[in-house]
Amino acid sequence: MSLLQKTLESGRFAVTAEMAPPKGYDFQEQLESAALLNGKVDGVNVTDMQSACLKASSLGLCIHLKQAGIEPILQMTGRDRNRMALMGDILSAASFGIDTMLALTGDHPVVGDCRDAKPVYDLDSVGILRMLSEMEASGQDCGGNALSGNAPVFFKGAAVTPVYEPLVLQINKLRQKVDAGAKYIQTQGIFDLDSLKRFMEEVDKAGINVPIMAGIIPLKAAGMAKFMNENVPGIAVPQEMIDRLTDAAAEGKEKGVKGLPAKLGMEMAAEMIAKIHDEHICPGVHIMAIGAERNVPKILELAGVR
Repeated sequence: MSLLQKTLESGRFAVTAEMAPPKGYDFQEQLESAALLNGKVDGVNVTDMQSACLKASSLGLCIHLKQAGIEPILQMTGRDRNRMALMGDILSAASFGIDTMLALTGDHPVVGDCRDAKPVYDLDSVGILRMLSEMEASGQDCGGNALSGNAPVFFKGAAVTPVYEPLVLQINKLRQKVDAGAKYIQTQGIFDLDSLKRFMEEVDKAGINVPIMAGIIPLKAAGMAKFMNENVPGIAVPQEMIDRLTDAAAEGKEKGVKGLPAKLGMEMAAEMIAKIHDEHICPGVHIMAIGAERNVPKILELAGVR
């Protein structure tokens, strides 16, 4: 059974991290960072060409992580592969003991670094979840043909954006994903816990029963926060946080100390995780450190989690 599934079903506070494969074929840096996460998180999401930027495959790094004794979470987007290729990858993943996945639709190639690439979008995130659920129930592939042996069973997840207007559209999309087989949800990065609470209340009102893990992005600088506000849908970093990061940068410049904004970003992330845990807002968090995965254990330590 999936380690993340065991944690969520046991009622323990779940923690997942995220990392991107390399833009190349040397996985050493990722494996060194992942080793620091071993025993501290319930899974490591491996992005599938996030932001439509070419990287080694999610499946490739997931296999490396599994062989290193670290629980991987396979991300699958509908952007680059049709249903045959998606199912082929899921069967290959199962052969390596990978049993947790996250379904995404995927950003369009025009926003990435290979803009001449042709998008596929045979299935969106809901379609991927439904295809896998039907495979598990029937033992058949996407063409209705019997699979040899038993069909693999995955702990299937999806994503949601709590900061969205009108919110009812995200609630309806969430319902579709759960109905299609999603067993857990990870959110886009959250910076305002009041917004998260309102979203969770709406989920409860809608009668949707699924574990939702709050997305946490440790900010590195005020510029990073401003860029995300302007360019990443569903991200809303409060001005108060941006001001604190700006002040930290000014203090560091005055004192000749580097890294104060990033240190503050880790502390703010830890504060949010601690409140989510202590106030039982969500049953877990998903930490997206964006290249700074080595900081995740320290953030968890600051939060008093694990």
